[in-house]
Amino acid sequence: MKIAFFEIKDWEADVIRGSPLAQGNEFAFFPGPISPQSVPKDEPWDVLSVFIYSKVTADVLSRLKDLRLVATRSTGYDHVDLEACKAKGVAVANVPFYGENTVAEHTFALILSLSRNVHKAYVKTVKGDFSLDGLEGFDLKGKTLGVVGAGHIGLHVVRMARGFGMEVLAYDVRQDHFLEEVLGFRYASLDELLSRSDIITLHAPYSEKTRHLINRENIKKVKRGALLINTARGGLLDTRALVEALDAGILSGAGLDTLEGEDLIIEEKQILADHQSQEKLETLVRNHILLHRENVVITPHIAFFSQEAMRRIVETTVSNIRAFISGRPENLVSAPPARRP
Repeated sequence: MKIAFFEIKDWEADVIRGSPLAQGNEFAFFPGPISPQSVPKDEPWDVLSVFIYSKVTADVLSRLKDLRLVATRSTGYDHVDLEACKAKGVAVANVPFYGENTVAEHTFALILSLSRNVHKAYVKTVKGDFSLDGLEGFDLKGKTLGVVGAGHIGLHVVRMARGFGMEVLAYDVRQDHFLEEVLGFRYASLDELLSRSDIITLHAPYSEKTRHLINRENIKKVKRGALLINTARGGLLDTRALVEALDAGILSGAGLDTLEGEDLIIEEKQILADHQSQEKLETLVRNHILLHRENVVITPHIAFFSQEAMRRIVETTVSNIRAFISGRPENLVSAPPARRP
């Protein structure tokens, strides 16, 4: 089979070449994301593997006549047009588990940076200012953490928070009361979580249903002075609502590893070449406002980015592709309709 990998690093390519997948298959490696312009017409690839900045659209799929599988090297798959894949008879697989503890640890890195003013202290000291002015923090012990999305990552966050002596509220459409008892947290409605939590952290998947889960209406219910953390997907949080809440003092700070419309920041040159909606351009401007705020810590979507997690991503992707080729697919998030005999 012919397998194309986009957004691939040299060490990842070496792992793939040294894996059992190399037997009988042909590889093509590309460092950048896929786009209609980067794919020759009727490219004979059977499998396409991408990361989160590759938009697998109907236009891309139309250029791949032999494609059978899209293997995304991520847990989220909102960058893949599932309906277009189904229509073309293409299966989609993801990496459901690879860095639950990795993302949870980064969540607490952002929390601690804000709660103890680590980022402010660094900026002051590199300027030779060792005064304590503006650096008073607060203890996590005894505070309430609100976890929005108590899936695999969210539950790791719960476990860590309990280790800090925090009380934990969790909001999720699916509830496991056995884990609730074992880990020592309590399920709550979203409104109660927002109004009672000293720190709110987002770990829900992104979809049309969860887009702007935190918005201009419900952000007004947040406990005044709370912190908001997002290491999930930027679209869960309405950027306009976030800026307004920070300006109004509803939120005292935010830790963001993902931003709404972050692809525009990464590929800003495309803004001049492509027509962008007014909403997207306004979001981009607000993101730049956030970049220059002292009470906002932004990291460039690296919550997943540890040596161990990256290795697990590649290994699971190789396993997904091998399983699909053997006729026993694993980790499918979308399967094409069964063919009639």
